[in-house]
Amino acid sequence: MVIGLDKDFQAIDFCRRRLNRFGDRIVLRQGNYRDLKSHLAETGIAKVDGVLFDFGVSSPQLDDPSRGFSFRREGPLDMRMDQTMGKTATDLVNRSSEHELADIIFQYGEERYARRIARAIVQERQCRPVETTGALVSIIARSVPGSYRHGRIHWATRTFQALRIAVNHELDFLESSLRDATEVLASGGRICTISFHSLEDRIVKHTFRSLSQGPEATLSILTKKPVFPSKTECEANPRSRSAKLRVAERQQKTGLS
Repeated sequence: MVIGLDKDFQAIDFCRRRLNRFGDRIVLRQGNYRDLKSHLAETGIAKVDGVLFDFGVSSPQLDDPSRGFSFRREGPLDMRMDQTMGKTATDLVNRSSEHELADIIFQYGEERYARRIARAIVQERQCRPVETTGALVSIIARSVPGSYRHGRIHWATRTFQALRIAVNHELDFLESSLRDATEVLASGGRICTISFHSLEDRIVKHTFRSLSQGPEATLSILTKKPVFPSKTECEANPRSRSAKLRVAERQQKTGLS
């Protein structure tokens, strides 16, 4: 049996249609991985043999202009994975202070020109609201040096990443969710994570390390370093190039006889 959780109801609907041949062996629920334990309880499952976390945004979300995730496609600045609730990226860029915007872009995007970009956003919205991906891209372009726009990574990547993370609170419950997943793992069960940027991977690395040390250790780390996609996989799927896989195993329980 596989239990799938996703905040995006469109992803749930797509998977339900694609996997319906498996019948009741597939249980799909719209929700956040931070509520993993409650979702398992509602399905009557106490322990699982494996947990896979696939963090970040998906290709269907990036490819849909109406979602506002991609700087390469013109659309509304939404960026919500669950479009039924919460503030949009439009709300964030038009209502946050310059200081708040700079902190978001720097902390979640690790963008060196965060203050310049935040200042330019505030200046722009004094004339008109920033409501589309194209408008935001234009602001970023005016805010960074010309040489920066010819780097290996697109110059809007970090800002869009930062806003998406902030809108969806992606890092807020990551550590606690990893710990919850470890608790529901059966002995010998494995937890796998696929991260796409250093902020996620750093939290996974430190949490796995914490859970694998000391007399109360519950995990054994199977990947001392993250596993990267092969050249062949990157050629077939360019978006996989930044993926990092980490795996840990629930330690076998031992007791006194």
